[in-house]
Amino acid sequence: MKVKKRDYKNEYEKFQSSEEQKKRRALRNKNRRKAEREGRVKKGDGNDIHHDSNGTRVEPASVNRGRKEKSRLKGSERKKS
Repeated sequence: MKVKKRDYKNEYEKFQSSEEQKKRRALRNKNRRKAEREGRVKKGDGNDIHHDSNGTRVEPASVNRGRKEKSRLKGSERKKS
């Protein structure tokens, strides 16, 4: 099976450059900076800021990035591209 190479420029144009995504990214960055000022995280410490409906919390990157997303679970109605 041949692996298709990612087209980062296309991904940015289609998704990351939208106004909604720019605002979400700015909010995530703002929350990260706030946690750094409070001493909850440091650059290079291997922790991520997890954002959920209750606010934010510090988690190891392996936990935060390893969580199964509901959109990727079997039976999801997520649009496949």
